[in-house]
Amino acid sequence: MIIANPDTLIPMRGKTIHQGAMFSYVSLEDRIPKNHPLRQLRLLVDAVLASMDKEFEAAYAQTGRPSVPPERLLKAMLLQILFTIRSERLLVESIDYNLLYRWFVGLAIDDPVWDHSTFSANRKRLFNEGLARVFFERVKGLADWRRLTSNEHFSVDGTLIDAWASHKSFRPKDGDGPRPPGRNPEVDFKGRSRANDTHVSTTDPEARLFKKAEGMASRLCHMSHVLMENRNGLVVDVAVTEANGRAERQAALKLLARHAKRGATVGADKGYDTADFVAGCRRLGVTPHVARKKTGSAIDGRTTRHAGYQTSLKVRKRIEEAFGWLKTVAGLRKTRLIGQAKLAGQALLCFAAYNLVRIGSLSGWWDAQHV
Repeated sequence: MIIANPDTLIPMRGKTIHQGAMFSYVSLEDRIPKNHPLRQLRLLVDAVLASMDKEFEAAYAQTGRPSVPPERLLKAMLLQILFTIRSERLLVESIDYNLLYRWFVGLAIDDPVWDHSTFSANRKRLFNEGLARVFFERVKGLADWRRLTSNEHFSVDGTLIDAWASHKSFRPKDGDGPRPPGRNPEVDFKGRSRANDTHVSTTDPEARLFKKAEGMASRLCHMSHVLMENRNGLVVDVAVTEANGRAERQAALKLLARHAKRGATVGADKGYDTADFVAGCRRLGVTPHVARKKTGSAIDGRTTRHAGYQTSLKVRKRIEEAFGWLKTVAGLRKTRLIGQAKLAGQALLCFAAYNLVRIGSLSGWWDAQHV
């Protein structure tokens, strides 16, 4: 068998030479298109992070500066959210070979990228609900400064976030004999009564067994709550609670107390059509534009005849866009973190990223097709 010289087979085609240049004279800055949306995004993020020096210094006052600077850590976490990167291992690998990602976090083309375990350790050390809330509030401040937000008309809703815990971890609080052998034993729950009063997850004790509606499967989960302003659909506050059937209304009143001025309105679905929520809104001086139940409604005819009632019900559906983005783009249908505090930090960062995208869309520089 005669093997031809590949260089002679296609004489009109240039050769493929597997030899890189010894030096690169093109900077990452020159490689990123001038109109790329991440350019404007990085300007906003850098401004926010520069305002957080005191918070970063306080976080590391006892342990010293970390191996991964907090500014780069947070920008890498934003990339993971914006580009739906499913794991920190894949995130670090992507930053290593993706020039756009390197540029965004502030690494030069020949800078070494952190090992994924180092990145994860630094994230656990830095990232908490307090710092995430500061970042969220500073991003919201950017929207306030641009007069993109309103404190007059709001919408509120909650959504379930699956916990990082399986049904097998939901065990009796007083014990029920020895645990079946094996790392992941088969457990038959048929015929067994399980409830939050008598059972608890050994993996995430703050998770609750809950189902959204009759006929739906029960899930170990937490509940995330969002208050949205109605002018441009920006998220103005976030809370995480246990899922218990009452938390939506209780959390909503707390969020409204922090943000709504007297005379404001709030749109909500039928789950908020209860006497306690309506009375709570009245005490705050907020008019509840809540969708009415067919029977047993707490919303009276005076409210439904209000000129803005139907508008509130129509606009409030936009909050589902935020939840949809949270679960599809940001990947937070199920958390990988344990406990409400860590999940709250994760949700705050995700909604800060959502608000940055909204600011970009409203300002005309964010183009989802470009990313």
